[in-house]
Amino acid sequence: MSGHSHWATIRRKKGAADAKRGQAFTRLAREIAIAARGGADPNNNFQLQLAVERARAQNMPKDSIERAIRRGSGEDKDAAIEEITYEGYGPQGVALIIECLTDNRNRSVSELRHQLTRSGGSMAENGAVSWQFDREAYFYFPSSMLDFEKAFELGVENGADDVSEEDGMVEIVGPVDSFNVINKSLREVKVIPEEAGLRMVPKQELELDLERTIQVYRTIETIEELDDVQNVYHNLKLTDEAMARLEEE
Repeated sequence: MSGHSHWATIRRKKGAADAKRGQAFTRLAREIAIAARGGADPNNNFQLQLAVERARAQNMPKDSIERAIRRGSGEDKDAAIEEITYEGYGPQGVALIIECLTDNRNRSVSELRHQLTRSGGSMAENGAVSWQFDREAYFYFPSSMLDFEKAFELGVENGADDVSEEDGMVEIVGPVDSFNVINKSLREVKVIPEEAGLRMVPKQELELDLERTIQVYRTIETIEELDDVQNVYHNLKLTDEAMARLEEE
């Protein structure tokens, strides 16, 4: 399974789960607040623009978006939200990097430790897991905004490592230092990605049998459901068979 398909499928599942649980607005508000630290004007702050576009796509009320921007930019003096990254191990020794946005780090680490311990995993010291991952820039958008041939050309000219298309969606990935130049080039051709940013990619995936894969991934999903958790990166190999099983449920 391509990295593109894997990532896209997981994002769709996570987005659907967020909406079903009624947690989408909470996550989006935190994302907007963090992005607004770089400036309250979406026209001059690309990360904020992306966050606002995602919020609008989820039908988040305008006043909620504006309140989150004010909170992040410092206009509102609510409890400060901070970004924290934790590392740990899930069942079967699967490596985990967990990104949180929280106003209470004690609550966040307590909930994470509880979920990991009950599943047979554990928290880890900073650096114990992250060496197993590389960070990469990525952009994900409909091919209706920019067809694959033009996207491929744009990506290659700006230092991308790979450009792929699947199910009408284009993904461009590259080294971290290519993010700004690819971002600028996409904006010049009026492309606003559905997803764009930096993500952690395992250097080597851990392959388990089907049943253990499903079991471990259920633990990952449980962690993703925690209110403070924004992203969970892992080195579990998800085969086509495993993804088909997950999509059936």
